Amino acid sequence: MFFYLSQFLSFLAMPLTILLILIIIGAIYIRRKWGKKLLWTGISLMLFFTNPFLSNLALLAWEPEFKSFEEIESHEIGIILTGVTNMSKTAYDRTFFNKGADRITHALQLYRMGKIKKILITGGQGLNPSNPQTEAELLKRFLIMTGMPEEDIWIEDQAKNTAQNAQFTKDFLAQKGIPLSQEFILITSAFHMARAKGCFDKVGLKTTTFPTDYYSHDIKYDIPSLLFPDPFSLEYWTKLFKEWIGITMYKLVGYM
Repeated sequence: MFFYLSQFLSFLAMPLTILLILIIIGAIYIRRKWGKKLLWTGISLMLFFTNPFLSNLALLAWEPEFKSFEEIESHEIGIILTGVTNMSKTAYDRTFFNKGADRITHALQLYRMGKIKKILITGGQGLNPSNPQTEAELLKRFLIMTGMPEEDIWIEDQAKNTAQNAQFTKDFLAQKGIPLSQEFILITSAFHMARAKGCFDKVGLKTTTFPTDYYSHDIKYDIPSLLFPDPFSLEYWTKLFKEWIGITMYKLVGYM
């Protein structure tokens, strides 16, 4: 119930939904003064949300700074949150990655550098599975393919959201007899790190963050960035809105 309520609120508050409501109502009531105002407000917001310079500024303000591999101290376990594979396409001889593959490739780099000794992947099939495999299984298969020993890869494949990632990871570690007083490296996308860190703090697991998968980039002052509308900018704002709404909902129900 919580998931569907969150999804519905996200839909209502999404930039595209707001734009469509303003433009459609404004067009219907174009003969009225307030209708024209709604229409022009919708058009103005559309230009705002599709401006790549502004969307990048918002991402830069939200995403934490990346950390160099050298500054990361050695830890026993790195915890990876899933959400990086195409679970709508079933294949048993490969892993289809979406954007976000940095989560697993950077974790592998930490492992190869000796910064972590084991990798724990947490994440199942989500709430509307169409693939009989879990995402943790898919990522484990990928790591084994790279030559990583299977005994250094642990998976928790039941979690369906970030709150469960944290709680189920804690339960998994306790069952393994791993001391929960130690610090773990938490690896997820930069835009998602605030929610993930909050959930792991809530269940009492100490973590140091290693953000990956950045949507932001260095500031550019060229003409395309400043003036040309970009559909991807609207997508970036949508991701931010969904994350902000998700954090708000998580705080309301006590997940953070």
